[in-house]
Amino acid sequence: MPALFVNLPVKDLDRAKKFFGDLGFDFFGMTDDMASVVISQDAQVMLLTEPTFAGYARTRVADPAETTQLILVLGMGDPAEVDELMEKALAAGATEIGEPARAHGRYQRGFADLDGHQWSVLCLLPPEES
Repeated sequence: MPALFVNLPVKDLDRAKKFFGDLGFDFFGMTDDMASVVISQDAQVMLLTEPTFAGYARTRVADPAETTQLILVLGMGDPAEVDELMEKALAAGATEIGEPARAHGRYQRGFADLDGHQWSVLCLLPPEES
């Protein structure tokens, strides 16, 4: 099974590393212009400074405050874990997006990170809870 590496441009790498560290994530392979947030054994989010990211991109880098190119989703084990990660994100400076939702077999909350990238945190619910 291949691993997944998602690349995100960030304005201030130190600020982004602090944010994701405050959420409890570990890092791998940090340099002056990039850091890898370990999501799981098979998934990492690569934080790249905007100039470094632009060097890999074939088109203009989108401004996440103006457009949504992707929504990153973190799957958690239960609603308490969803709420715990959301509270960490908000305490670290994230902006909540929408209201908590419990429908369609899942519990879900959302936030924008410090650079405006949209994240959802969700868990699947047993049929009797959805």
